[in-house]
Amino acid sequence: MNKKIRILMTSDVHAYLYPYAYADKTDKPMGLAKAAHTMRRLKNENTILIDNGDVLEGSPLAYFHFQKNKDKDNPFTKAMNQVPYDFFNLGNHDFNHGQDVLVDHVKHLNMPCITANVSYQGIPFSKPYRILDIADQKVALFGIMTHFVPNWESPENIRDLSFEDAFECTKRIVEEIKEKENADYIIAVYHGGMEKDPDTGMESEVQTGENQGYRMCTEIEGIDVLLCGHQHHPMYGRLNDTVYIQPPQEGREIVMVEIDPEQDSISAELVAVDEIADEDILNLVNEEEEECQKWLDMPLGTCNVDLKVLDEDDARLHKSQVITFLNRVCEDISHADISANALFLHAKGFNSKITMRDLVSTYVFPNTLAIKEINGKILKEYLEKCAEFWDVQDGKIVIEKFHDFPTPQHFNYDMLDGVEYEIKVSNPVGSRITKLTRNGIDVKEDDVFTLCINNYRAAGGGGFTMLKDAKTIKEIQRNVVEIIADYITKEKVIDFDPVNNIRVVI
Repeated sequence: MNKKIRILMTSDVHAYLYPYAYADKTDKPMGLAKAAHTMRRLKNENTILIDNGDVLEGSPLAYFHFQKNKDKDNPFTKAMNQVPYDFFNLGNHDFNHGQDVLVDHVKHLNMPCITANVSYQGIPFSKPYRILDIADQKVALFGIMTHFVPNWESPENIRDLSFEDAFECTKRIVEEIKEKENADYIIAVYHGGMEKDPDTGMESEVQTGENQGYRMCTEIEGIDVLLCGHQHHPMYGRLNDTVYIQPPQEGREIVMVEIDPEQDSISAELVAVDEIADEDILNLVNEEEEECQKWLDMPLGTCNVDLKVLDEDDARLHKSQVITFLNRVCEDISHADISANALFLHAKGFNSKITMRDLVSTYVFPNTLAIKEINGKILKEYLEKCAEFWDVQDGKIVIEKFHDFPTPQHFNYDMLDGVEYEIKVSNPVGSRITKLTRNGIDVKEDDVFTLCINNYRAAGGGGFTMLKDAKTIKEIQRNVVEIIADYITKEKVIDFDPVNNIRVVI
């Protein structure tokens, strides 16, 4: 009889069920259908199947469903049931579409939630841990997620929800398991990642508490396996006495951990998904996927300005005009003095004939907008924080390492319209904004402006605490993609003179 325990896990699928890129419909080694086929091939009688969160947001299908077909059955819930998983953990993006969507998703999943550090109206989503008898071994299993959600999410989406510190919750649960259970193995499923390089112990990001995996491995005794997510950074290894592993995003690879009690060994590896996709999952959501594809190809208007993105780094360094356009849209609906947007990872920009496919491939998050009142002092602090995105290496301007690895944080470099400014990257952090004017006039500390930004930034997301504390004038509770689509439909032809108001110099 097989005495090995096998754990198979997906994380950060981000609503990609079908195995292709929506920008051009090319087949890719990705998506839950291919991951499911891989897990079914690898599953045996002693296997635990787990999803580690961030299922409900990220793909155009998710936008289409939650904006256009919200009353229909959730395709992502159906797909997870079809796999079927044994347990699921929550991720921070699973809260993006509001409480009704989240509660409905959790209620209709045919497997238990293991997220122990989140409560709704004081009631935890899960009991602290599960005890599994598998392969003649007693396995303790529990889930936690990054408690940083209130720093990102719209308040209405997390009303009546509380998030316990992930590290403290993990420590408490492990101590309880060790005290009450004679478990052979303790497995922690964490929708969070490593805040330090596991090999060197060097900080790999600003230490905010968003990711605490390194601390869990080094300060909590008794965790045999830590299954991570959230960062989209593939990694695995052993830290102290804990085996850790984290897969990339969008179902590109799955986690496989094998526990061999007879050899007293634990191995971990990332398995590339099969070339074959699970037809049952594809057929389950085929009707809505076809509707989504037709919607994506729906023409909205045309543009006479080059809004394509061919080189992302250059598009940030020299401010692509697609950012100018997005800022114009935000200014139009908000009437704010200043507006700001970031160029998201893998953004394609817009073709001359603009379709919804262009929009959802460029603006990939389900954000809303907020208008803040700021003064010149706060504006300068905001721009200095943005300027931290850049660094100088070998006489060239490059992306600062923490913004690029292990988790790309390109969404934390905003480009503003309504002001003109210069970033001198070789200056010390905090002193890089060397010029700042509005309509050619120097901005003073006590000048007052209105600023239109997305809800993530307005909540201080990305460490922009100066914006979180600023007075909120108004919130526009509409999806930004919908706002952009309406603007293009109204204007029909997008035409404006390019705006080059940002200089980034060495």
